[in-house]
Amino acid sequence: MNLFSSSTMIGQDLHYSQFYNSPQTANPALTGIFKGDRRFMGNTRDQWRWVPVPWFTMGAAYDQKFLPKKSEKFFWSGGINFFHDRQGDSKLNLSTLNVSGSYSRILNAQNILTGGLTLGFSSRGFAPDDLTWDKQWDGVTFNSGLGSGESFNTERIYFLETAAGLNYRYQRSSRTKIDLGVGAFHFLRPSAGFYNNEDQKLPININFTGIASLYLIDALDIQLHALHQRQSEYRETILGGLAKIYVSKKRGKETQLHVGMGYRTSGSLIPTIAIEYTQFYIGANYDIDGTGFNTIENSRRGALEIHFRYTITDVKPLKDFKVCPIY
Repeated sequence: MNLFSSSTMIGQDLHYSQFYNSPQTANPALTGIFKGDRRFMGNTRDQWRWVPVPWFTMGAAYDQKFLPKKSEKFFWSGGINFFHDRQGDSKLNLSTLNVSGSYSRILNAQNILTGGLTLGFSSRGFAPDDLTWDKQWDGVTFNSGLGSGESFNTERIYFLETAAGLNYRYQRSSRTKIDLGVGAFHFLRPSAGFYNNEDQKLPININFTGIASLYLIDALDIQLHALHQRQSEYRETILGGLAKIYVSKKRGKETQLHVGMGYRTSGSLIPTIAIEYTQFYIGANYDIDGTGFNTIENSRRGALEIHFRYTITDVKPLKDFKVCPIY
């Protein structure tokens, strides 16, 4: 069967269930919006391992703030992120290296407006050796010696990645804050086809994000989060929540346990657990796929995600210290 329709070859953008743990790929305006000065992150997603189209994603990111010494009205942030995505029998893969920058305007002690941009370089390719084609059916049986009838101009393409976003933060305290944002990816619509005679431009991917952390009592916060993606005919929404339990608040040994559940409108439940110890964070979820696609006997339903974060907060000299509302 010929697997290479235009939409199949272009594929789908990243869709982490824990999108809030991959901020630069959700919205470039989230670059630098965190508690601390420097942040390292790692992500992996292993999906549909035992069905015909396994999907594996891995990524890493770094971002930091640049606080100008003479201004308490704004700050800059910059970051870099890399991800690699592979799916299907053709090993259709995408590797992308991006740099992101953002400008945050401090409206007052509780309100911040941020704009962000991303510029990157992507490479997409596939390996046709393990594929089968309709022209290899000789009328009686499958014959791998017959040609595919396909003539690709290339098996790897390269293109420029671009993105822009806005984010609004309301921050009442270090434990009560809300982020609302929108990000647009591929807004220059690069060509991503494997045939020179077809103009296959990537459709713009628009992400709407909302992340709220709410203080309830000294030992408990609640996080609510939502993501809505729109890309051509594709639509997807993720809704979820986490209970953040403060196991220890002792200085130097601060520990939180996060337990929660999410729902993806394509038909998945997303149980999630995470542990945060001082500057370290590791979180995991397993998407339980409830769609009809994944009903093969003994198949592994859904996807496993693991996210890691390490945050550094620099000790400021007294002469350089100033109040920053990103707690």
